[in-house]
Amino acid sequence: MTAAVPAFDQSIALIGAGQMGRALAAGFCRDGGITAADLVVYDPIEAARSLIAESLPGIRIVTTAAEAASLARLVILAIKPQQAAAACASLQPSITDQSVVVSIVAGLPIATIAEATGTGRVIRVMPNTPCLVGQGVSAVASAEAVGRVDRDRVLALLASVGSVHEVAESLLNAVTAVSGSGPGYVALLVEALADGGVRAGLPRPLAQALAVETFGGTATLLAATGEHPAVIRDRVSSPGGTTIAGLAVLEQAGVRAAISDAVTAATARAAELARQG
Repeated sequence: MTAAVPAFDQSIALIGAGQMGRALAAGFCRDGGITAADLVVYDPIEAARSLIAESLPGIRIVTTAAEAASLARLVILAIKPQQAAAACASLQPSITDQSVVVSIVAGLPIATIAEATGTGRVIRVMPNTPCLVGQGVSAVASAEAVGRVDRDRVLALLASVGSVHEVAESLLNAVTAVSGSGPGYVALLVEALADGGVRAGLPRPLAQALAVETFGGTATLLAATGEHPAVIRDRVSSPGGTTIAGLAVLEQAGVRAAISDAVTAATARAAELARQG
């Protein structure tokens, strides 16, 4: 007979109940094998506390970050970078040798978080906004001090809000530029495709629906087949047809190079923010 998991080990402290914090909490309770009662939440903003309490009845709302950290083995930092120093300092007295700090704070290296919280047991996560609808991408880098059991639990929890990739921390700036910033690039491309449809005579709602559904369907097709994007592109590019005519314009405009350069610029900016942190 398997022994019951102690409440401290099962519980998760969530420091920050903004959009991403709420998305993670909802996913954990939906598919991550925990209940709302396992969540201990602290957020200084009353509106954020109310929203997460309404969406997940049964969670525990506490009045300080230190109290939240004292009640849970996993402590998740879901806060803005400018709030991180104060938050880490306030919860540090409650961090023990059993605690594992999971940070989704953009740009803060593991070493910085470890120093601020007083523990080397740190896991750094770069999620993206589609986590809000359970279709996110999370890249995970773990400090050497984190055991396999704790890493596996965090990976399983993150899988409840999308796909998960373990990476070296040195790759997180590039990850940020691709999957972290990527929804912004994709949204711009969807907007441009819809604008083109309107220019060609489509009603705006129809043009946007077609653009969104086409991006979503193509992404699903690529994921399902595992084929290189060029294969999909060539398959719809009949000689002398409409697609090849449109692709020629995109190539002449340097769209491919511009997107690649955007990723390079975002990677450099992520590295700069990490140094500042």
